[in-house]
Amino acid sequence: MYFAALLARTEDGWEASDTELDDVETLSDLADLAREASPDEDTVLVLIEQEDGWFGVVRVDGEEDPRIYVSDAAAAARSSYGEILLTDELLGREPGDDVPDLDALDLDGTEDGEPEEEDADGGPSVASGESVPHGPVGDAQVLEDLGVSEKELRSMTQDAVSEIAEALGASEVLETVR
Repeated sequence: MYFAALLARTEDGWEASDTELDDVETLSDLADLAREASPDEDTVLVLIEQEDGWFGVVRVDGEEDPRIYVSDAAAAARSSYGEILLTDELLGREPGDDVPDLDALDLDGTEDGEPEEEDADGGPSVASGESVPHGPVGDAQVLEDLGVSEKELRSMTQDAVSEIAEALGASEVLETVR
């Protein structure tokens, strides 16, 4: 089960809104959604959590590039929402690195109609999964100036979104949308 919320910093504190990510296909779409939540170009946090799996924080400050932290890249890579956050840049790859060289593929005509291979977790295997590290990726200092240290962020596991909101003083507003 997923939960996604926007926390927008205002003069009066934090404002929360739940958000649907169904129409979000890229990190740019997600950043635009976050910017719409704050007309004054204040800080907006997009918090995404997959129960017992991983969480991600995307911080958008005005027109600056989004800053991203993902708690477990390998787990997030198996999620459609996680794939939005796991950009080539975040993973330290050149764009297109995960695209196989067509000349190197064994195209013997048996690929059509074959069942998808599954990975150890029972989900579909990800061709680029080998290049996705297990563990956290991104900017672990994304919330440091807001009171959540790198060490605290890296130690969060269960219910990380609530822990982040509590540290920011926004737990009450987050609960209104949960």
